[in-house]
Amino acid sequence: MTPATSRAVRVALVSALALGTIASGLGTASAQPEASAAVRPAAWGACAEDVLAEIPAAERTRVSCAVQAVPVDHSRPRGDKTGIVMMKRPATDPAKKIGSLFINPGGPGGAGLIYGAYGSSFFTPEVLEKFDLIGFDPRGVGRSAPLRCFRTEEEAAAVNDGWFALPITKEEIASSLRQSKAYTDYCGINAGPLLNHMSTEAVARDLDVMREAVGDRQLTYVGFSYGTLLGATYANIFPAKSRALVLDGNVDPQLRLTNGAQYDRERARGFEIALDAMLKRCDSAGAEKCAFAGGARKKFDTIRENLRKAPTTLPDGSQVTLTDVVGRTSSNLYSPSTFKALTAWLQQIHVAQNPSAASLGVQSVVDVPVIGNLGGRADVRALPETPYTADDSYYAVNCTDKPFARTNKNWAATAAKWEKESPTFGRYQAASDLLTCPTWPARNPDRWIGPWNRKTKNPVVVVGNYYDPATQYLFAQRMAKQLGNARLISVDAFGHCILGDSAGADAAVTRYLVDLTAPVNGSVYQPNAQPF
Repeated sequence: MTPATSRAVRVALVSALALGTIASGLGTASAQPEASAAVRPAAWGACAEDVLAEIPAAERTRVSCAVQAVPVDHSRPRGDKTGIVMMKRPATDPAKKIGSLFINPGGPGGAGLIYGAYGSSFFTPEVLEKFDLIGFDPRGVGRSAPLRCFRTEEEAAAVNDGWFALPITKEEIASSLRQSKAYTDYCGINAGPLLNHMSTEAVARDLDVMREAVGDRQLTYVGFSYGTLLGATYANIFPAKSRALVLDGNVDPQLRLTNGAQYDRERARGFEIALDAMLKRCDSAGAEKCAFAGGARKKFDTIRENLRKAPTTLPDGSQVTLTDVVGRTSSNLYSPSTFKALTAWLQQIHVAQNPSAASLGVQSVVDVPVIGNLGGRADVRALPETPYTADDSYYAVNCTDKPFARTNKNWAATAAKWEKESPTFGRYQAASDLLTCPTWPARNPDRWIGPWNRKTKNPVVVVGNYYDPATQYLFAQRMAKQLGNARLISVDAFGHCILGDSAGADAAVTRYLVDLTAPVNGSVYQPNAQPF
């Protein structure tokens, strides 16, 4: 999945400050853990100034930070260690404190360190009152020994040049295959000892170390998007240590860990479902509320096919390509608050392609940045020998977890097949993991492939939006069915993930986290606001 979620505070933040991994240790999935080493209590102290600068001023005197040592290879717990950076936002009423609540924003590769400081965006005051909120950057991410495939921005730029987000022509496909292979070659050279230890299983075992380090007997956890896979993995490795787990915006664990290509193919379908629903809602809302209304589905398909032949020039002289439209549409489907601006922009393209439609009027277009812009660094021109400050954890996790054929020689035929069934997003989705993971340099990585049905004492709460693009609703249904003890609650909403945006779902989750009263299975809630 893409490293983004439905609100701005969910955008993964990347920092140049990193903790180095201590040496290396190589394990395999079949290796059995040795006797565990003792876990030292978390040593909380002041957070770094650049970390504090990223959170609201009112939170800066409340939070504290710690670095938790975890094994590079959990099958060798007394071996080499790496550091996981954590931030604690303490419960507002210590006398009523229940314990700690760990948060993961997804990605994979989402830097979650500061999420506790934004807890009011996701949780009710009662949750903030009774739990220490703990955010963390998972291994290889952000400030936690970031896994980096490049030494300089110039190396990264050279590889990205000629690597197309939507390769269509033979030349674009051949170039993308070459550059993708160059990328994975760089990763094999530069990634270091974490390369074989970036699986979700490894992060789940890190999470258990962190749980013990903060003094909690059992884990209370909320995971968004990819974070649902982390929660499901934890529930099945440590069912007796799972107190309350909430999974919002769910993956299909079994499919993801057994057939990466089919999982991504179904992800493309999820985006198509969300797009079709958005266009229908636009028509229902009418032109006064949605500029693109009036045969929106047909207009969108015509725009797409026209752009496949040639770019469109807008009145201001700028050109719009097919990649622009597919990329922005996929990004904006994450967040319903951007739908008005997206549809106004689409109407502007429609008018440019059909000048006679200009009389219908075009709403003002508000620029909406594409999600996943490397924390803004994609807009900055690199200087010579600029240090590379991003990380490559997205592919490191996905290419470890998700099995693909070890060759991409059939990529063009597969992409064409996906595009036929998912005309807008099939090829776009295929140009990610399906293109890159076949040549990923890790071999025999540690990874959890099941079982998924181990029973926790308390049900896991699974939350799904009907029109979630990145993790379609069917995935939430499958997650709930695969887990050994789960309750599925649904929200009749667009967008990726929902906590903080649906009063009914928020109330149900609060009662579960605080009282362990699980919601009624099959409950359906409404969002606080609908698009248009």
